[in-house]
Amino acid sequence: MSKALGLISGGLDSSLAAMTLMRQGIEVTGISFVTPFFNADKAKRAATAIGHPLIIENIGDVHLQMVKTPEYGYGRNMNPCIDCHAMMFRLAGERMIKDGFDFLFSGEVLGQRPMSQNSNALRSVANLSGFPERVLRPLSAKLLPITVMEESGLVERDQLLDIQGRSRKPQQALAREWGLHDYPGSGGGCLLTEEGFSNQLRDLFDHDPEATVSDVELLKVGRQFRLSGTAKLILGRHRADNEALQQQVKPEQIKLRCQNFSGPLGLFSGNAEHEELDTAAAIVASYGKGKDEAEVDVLCITTGNEFVRRVKPLPREVSRELQIR
Repeated sequence: MSKALGLISGGLDSSLAAMTLMRQGIEVTGISFVTPFFNADKAKRAATAIGHPLIIENIGDVHLQMVKTPEYGYGRNMNPCIDCHAMMFRLAGERMIKDGFDFLFSGEVLGQRPMSQNSNALRSVANLSGFPERVLRPLSAKLLPITVMEESGLVERDQLLDIQGRSRKPQQALAREWGLHDYPGSGGGCLLTEEGFSNQLRDLFDHDPEATVSDVELLKVGRQFRLSGTAKLILGRHRADNEALQQQVKPEQIKLRCQNFSGPLGLFSGNAEHEELDTAAAIVASYGKGKDEAEVDVLCITTGNEFVRRVKPLPREVSRELQIR
């Protein structure tokens, strides 16, 4: 029996790719990668629904380095899809060799995404992965050059598919025919495709080229304000944000909170001796219950020290001008 290792996102396409192979008796195992930009939650649900094992690997650090300098550049936002797919195939290929799988597969569909899933892009992904002869796209295989797996009999080409284009109707029809009813809608799942998050990530890279996974994780929490080239404020939007910021605060950051009024928690990164700290405190005050007061005391908490900045709450429209969107 052939053994295949597939890149599983949990979406309809990767689920159908797995089922296409399972229906011809191939032993399928999925692999899903976790980074600061996407998780394996959908892949877990899909693997349980379809009934195949799933390997989960966290590749946050190596993936972040690739996102900073992708060879093939970005898509509409900060999404380096060709480089990302190639990296996942490369890492999956290393697992394939280690665990004795026969080949790799994915749910990519020819022409579904004009830039990253045209024939040249699919070929580039396979070549960049380091395993070009062992990559199969079951959903579009009949429209692509025959692979070694098909020629050798590991996979029956007649039982593969010829789906192409952006329409989801062929996949939806197959899902109904094969009894796959619970699957997520198309798109979503990767923060790098979102404009707002991409703007925040671009700002982070511009001001801190050595940014780490923990720095990226902070982009997911609260409102982000750029105060200067060396100063930034992150402000919680609700209690969950405040709790997340409390857990993720770094030793060099200053926590800001209104002293006599309820309001959000802020994390300031920068020099406490510079005026940007007063700007950050004024923003914190403007989002608290004392926003209409003439002056508000904002408590500043550092490692082993506390002090107060008395500031005039910054007008909300001025605060918004500093927000990274």
